[in-house]
Amino acid sequence: MDTPVRRVIVIRNKQGLHARPATLFVKLAQQFNSRIVLVRENYRVEAQNMIDVITLGAGPGTELVLEAYGDDAEAAAEALADLVENGFLLEDADDKQTQAEEK
Repeated sequence: MDTPVRRVIVIRNKQGLHARPATLFVKLAQQFNSRIVLVRENYRVEAQNMIDVITLGAGPGTELVLEAYGDDAEAAAEALADLVENGFLLEDADDKQTQAEEK
């Protein structure tokens, strides 16, 4: 097996890696051909699987290791790390739009 591309990521959004950000993460991970794994302590899950990602129970401040294996591993790791490090900006934009519509 290839040597993985690794990134340490910290969940920064206020609700943690709940359903909406997990969906964004999984959908982005599925765009890559590489095998992508998330590691929390000794627990490893497939990043392209929604149920697996949710089972991490990654709340705000949780540190995860992202490992990507394959031809586009570098691009995958970079894109996914950026999504997490930016606090799932798409989620925040969606929340603001929903709040504005409710007013």
